[in-house]
Amino acid sequence: MKLTTKGRYAVMALADIAKFDKNNPISLRDISLRQGISLLYLEQIFSKLKKNEIVKSVRGSNGGYILTKSPEQIKLSNIFTAVQEEIKTVHCKKESKRGCNGKATKCITHNLWDELELHINDFFNKKNLGDLIKGKNERVL
Repeated sequence: MKLTTKGRYAVMALADIAKFDKNNPISLRDISLRQGISLLYLEQIFSKLKKNEIVKSVRGSNGGYILTKSPEQIKLSNIFTAVQEEIKTVHCKKESKRGCNGKATKCITHNLWDELELHINDFFNKKNLGDLIKGKNERVL
C-alpha cells in the first residue's frame, strides 16, 4: 500500500488552512512556505479540491482559498477521493475472479490484505480535519 504525496500534501494543505485562519482566505504561496510543498504541485492539488467543492477560491489582493465546510465536516477519505488518491492493499478488483498475481484464483493471503484495506479506509473515513487541528490524532494502543 502506498499513500502518495498528492494525498498527503492535500491533507497537510487543508489542515494548514483549517489551523491558521478560519475567516480569511489563505494563499497557496503561504501554505507552500509553511509546509514546504511546491507551489506548482499545490496548484494542481487545489484545482481538484476546488472541483470537488472542498475549497473555494477568493480572488483579489487578499485572495486565496477557504474551506467550504467546517473542518469537522471534512473527512480525510473525502480529501483522498477528491485528489483521486486510492488506498488499496491489493492490485486486483474485489469483484474480479482473477487474483492480483494474475492467476485464476486469488492468492492465499488475499483476504488478509483485503481486510487491512477495509480497516485503513474505515480509519480515514472516521478522521476529519478538525481531529488534526485539535490534536485528536494521538495513537491509540
